[in-house]
This record gives sequence, structure tokens and C-alpha cells, in this order.
Amino acid sequence: MSRIGKKPVEIPSGVTVTQDGQDVTVKGPKGELTLAVHPNMSVGIEDNALQVSRPDDARENRALHGLTRSLIQNMVDGVQKQFERRLTIVGVGYNATLIGNKLQLQVGFANTVVLEIPAGVDVEVPTPTNVIVRSCDKQAVGQFAANVRLVRPPEPYKGKGIRYENEQVRRKAGKAFGSK
Repeated sequence: MSRIGKKPVEIPSGVTVTQDGQDVTVKGPKGELTLAVHPNMSVGIEDNALQVSRPDDARENRALHGLTRSLIQNMVDGVQKQFERRLTIVGVGYNATLIGNKLQLQVGFANTVVLEIPAGVDVEVPTPTNVIVRSCDKQAVGQFAANVRLVRPPEPYKGKGIRYENEQVRRKAGKAFGSK
């Protein structure tokens, strides 16, 4: 039995979970999320807990058991308090600006890079070198933050680029000027 899958998902006050066939919908103060559960998994809601169960110990079902429970737990956590990723822009003249529903990045290219912010994701730029991505959907936050970072990943020599807030960038020693 999956250690993660067999734990019940506690439903806190202020959060409602409804099930319509294989669709699980979670509503809370920060938003609403829906998950289409795999047909092999069954979800049961009783009292203030949600339990995920599997039909047998087949390899695919064991993998889906813990995954389904984790996805539902992330949905419950997300509608209660939003997920957040912070990005830092390092480099002289590198900055970000928020224009309407678009994030504009100036990171050393001839043109500015403009990224469309997906629906359900909130982006905040408190300073020109910091970007905060928030949403109740954990996957959407991670994907958009990864797309922003992909525009100019940190390079190993000077460390310039876009990185996650506490990311450690491995630095390389440059060419040493040798004398004979």
C-alpha cells in the first residue's frame, strides 16, 4: 500500500470538496480547481476527509494511487493559501515590467521578451529585478516560473540571468591569464 496514497486528505473549514463521477472539484477562498481522476482510482468523501483507494496492486495503480492523493492535497492547499514562486533577475540593465496581462523582460537581447500571463496566474513585480508568481494551481505557478527562467537561465561565469530566489548557481572559474 502506498504510504502517501493511504493517508486521508483533511478538508479544512472554508474549503468544500464535491465529486461528480470522476471529477473532483475543490472550492475555497482563493479559487476553484477541478481534477479529472483516473478511472482506476476511486475517491470517497466522508466527514471532513477524502480517501483515495485503488482496485489492486498493479504497477500502474500503485503509481496512480499516491499521485492522485498528492494532486488533491495540492488542490486543497492551493485554494486555502496560494502557491508562490519568486524569481530574481541578476545582471546590469536586466529588468522586468508588468504591462497589463504581459510580463516584459529586458535581459540582454536586442529586443524585449514579452510573455503572456496565463489565466488564473497572478504576477507581481515589486522591484524591476524581482518577479513573484502566484496562483492556487501549483502546476501553473511552476510552469510559468520555469518559462520565465527559460528566457535567460543563469550562466556559470558571471551568474547573470533569471533564477529562482534561493537557487545556488554553480560558478566556473574563467580563463586564467597564464605567464610562461
